[in-house]
Amino acid sequence: MSDTVKGPASYFPSIEKTYGKPVDHWLAIAREGLKDQPHMAVVGALKAKHGLGHGHANAIVAHAKAQKEGSQ
Repeated sequence: MSDTVKGPASYFPSIEKTYGKPVDHWLAIAREGLKDQPHMAVVGALKAKHGLGHGHANAIVAHAKAQKEGSQ
């Protein structure tokens, strides 16, 4: 078995290093946005309001969305 992190979580170390905040900070913002906005609107908000790159924003929203769907 491999311990290599895959999927959206593979971006987390880079996100924390690049933006100086823990991933939980960004996930909380994404979860809040997903309450009333579609995926790409939340990605756009993270990019426009917080300066995240597209790949990082998309990884955060995808992970938050997967967590949300897994909890239902």
